[in-house]
Amino acid sequence: MNRLKERYLNEIKPALIKKHNYTSAMQAPRLEKVVINLGVGEAVANPKSLDDAVADLTALAGQKPVITKAKKSIANFKLREGMPIGCKVTLRGEKMYEFLDKLISVALPRVRDFRGVSATAFDGRGNYTLGVKEQIIFPEIQYDKVSKVRGMDIVIVTSARTNEEAKDLLVELGMPFVK
Repeated sequence: MNRLKERYLNEIKPALIKKHNYTSAMQAPRLEKVVINLGVGEAVANPKSLDDAVADLTALAGQKPVITKAKKSIANFKLREGMPIGCKVTLRGEKMYEFLDKLISVALPRVRDFRGVSATAFDGRGNYTLGVKEQIIFPEIQYDKVSKVRGMDIVIVTSARTNEEAKDLLVELGMPFVK
């Protein structure tokens, strides 16, 4: 079992139940999934760049990403509906905990001038979104083989009903919020 999942089950969940006075253990907020989205704008002009992005995301997540297609045509961007413009991967279970552990303990501390992640990026329903400017902060990605530095969106979906419950869960998991 992953160390983050073990910590959640043995320490974090009981602490959350006690703090929020839940009557049932099932009321305690838990992680449901982590979605990593990588938008590749230059895929319109250079389709090969999408293959590099897919390779990077596969190395990061440990599973093959889905290619996302444009929903609308935008003439100014030379974009037609249905053109591939990015990729995303949804992690659940063990892989989700593995990725989050890696993100919190290895990748985020490697960000230049890192002071913590925003504490206001919750959506009101207990989900947290985080933007990463460079994919090279992850140890799986070889710096020499990177053709272009890309950013990505990481969405952490929890079962929490409010932002406060979700923030308590993420703080307990070790997410480094700005003080």
